[in-house]
Amino acid sequence: MTTLAVIRPAGGRLTLAVLAGAGAAGCAVTLAAVAAWLISRAALHPPILHLMVAIVAVRACGLGRGVLRYLERLLGHDAAFRVLGDVRVRLYRRLAAHAPAGLADFRRADLAQRLAADVDAVLDLVTRVFLPYAVAAVTGLATVLVLSALVPVAGLTLAAALLVVGVLVPLLQRTAARRADGRLAPLRAELGTGVVDLVHGLADLTAYRAIDLNRERIALLDRRLTAASKRSAATAGLGAAVTALGTGVSVLAGLLAGAAAVRAGTLPGELLALVVLTPLAVFEIAGPLPAAAQRWAAARESMRRLAEIRSLGERKDGTVTAAESDAAGSAPPIPGTVPELRLESVTAAWTADRIAVAGVDLTLPPGARVALTGPSGSGKSTIAALLVRFLDPVAGRITLDGADLRSIPPDRVREIVGYLPEDAYLFDTTIGANLRIARPGGTDAELLAALERARLRDWVETLPAGLETLVGEHGMALSGGQRRRLALARLLLTDARVLILDEPGEHLDDATAGALVRDLLVAAGDRTVLLITHRTADLDGLRVVRMPAQPVVTGT
Repeated sequence: MTTLAVIRPAGGRLTLAVLAGAGAAGCAVTLAAVAAWLISRAALHPPILHLMVAIVAVRACGLGRGVLRYLERLLGHDAAFRVLGDVRVRLYRRLAAHAPAGLADFRRADLAQRLAADVDAVLDLVTRVFLPYAVAAVTGLATVLVLSALVPVAGLTLAAALLVVGVLVPLLQRTAARRADGRLAPLRAELGTGVVDLVHGLADLTAYRAIDLNRERIALLDRRLTAASKRSAATAGLGAAVTALGTGVSVLAGLLAGAAAVRAGTLPGELLALVVLTPLAVFEIAGPLPAAAQRWAAARESMRRLAEIRSLGERKDGTVTAAESDAAGSAPPIPGTVPELRLESVTAAWTADRIAVAGVDLTLPPGARVALTGPSGSGKSTIAALLVRFLDPVAGRITLDGADLRSIPPDRVREIVGYLPEDAYLFDTTIGANLRIARPGGTDAELLAALERARLRDWVETLPAGLETLVGEHGMALSGGQRRRLALARLLLTDARVLILDEPGEHLDDATAGALVRDLLVAAGDRTVLLITHRTADLDGLRVVRMPAQPVVTGT
């Protein structure tokens, strides 16, 4: 993910923003230069008509500076937010295409940090790095040419000072602060992960008296982050000092060279103030460049972390996630009836060096009721992930009505095969909003019908807010059975022909789990059902397939 690749989608608006910014900066420099000339010239008491053009120019530059600065901010931020939206959408699409198998190397809090702070760094890249450098380059070059025409020594000194501030200082900063700025984003991610783990695991940490240990670890991370931030701030201070020094040297050189030119008669006396004061206006524009370069260093580290997400599915280590390059046009049409699913000598792995299941054969005829049992770690949930293309086999194949499942895009597969995972997620919103994830345009009547099939409608209708009742974070305002039934109702709202139910009775007592399984089978109607469970009770009417304990196999 290069800088040019990031800003390319908004290239036109950025060009207009640079032109507006250069115009605003040009007005600022011209205002300072013309005002300096005007004051010097007015001190000689010329006829007022000789000053009218300069007076009008000062007014025009004052008004133009404000208008053009507004346009620069408007166009620049519009371009930045367009870039930001484009980056976020592409990242979310990549995550959706490769979750969950492709995200095994990421922690949740770290991913959140990448999608929040690291993506926001892209905004800085546009508004606080690209635009300041482009505007300063255009304005600085024009000013150097004008001063060089008047007093060559002053122009060359200004050019050297601008190169030091805009190029040399950022290079030195980059060398001095590479480790500090390069560690800021990872340290923030580590700190965020530690805080999230502490909050979510507070009950267990309290029970095992491990809170103090975790707090010390978080405090250590905070101290490391603070130290890195201080090093970064010290580098920024050095840049500000060099900028002030460059400004002083340019002004002093302009004064000495300009005075010599006036004595030699090569420069009119009223232009001396212009030569001396113009560098002050230029350095107001060039002053932010060291800070911009430092933000660039931080943004590059953030872009590197974002590139790790963008590179999902492009690894050369035996990729196991569903390929994102599947062509929808080559996929077979979605069957109008319940299809047959077949696994033929399937071997799969969540990571390239550890096999999860090996040589599995399984057939799910249309309308079948199959219970997949076996000990923990035997690969039952891996089979479910394979059938919905969260994972692709490394050997063997899976077919849907004879078509290789890998020839069908993952989203298309999930329209046919519905999945109720063991830890089905309920969002911290209303019952109705959670159900409409499966059917965004669903009416209240459709939602209530799904709740009735999941044996939850009577309870919902007793609630004062009905479908607008909040379920709490992770659905914690509901009981375990209610959470599972609500997740089932959401699954039933889909048009999936095959339903995979992973441990639907987990964390429930035997009586509740048995009743839930029976209700699930009834609610499924004529659809194919694959029930994944380690329970052996309440499996009447199901064909039982037992998964053997899988040996640990490493290597590809």
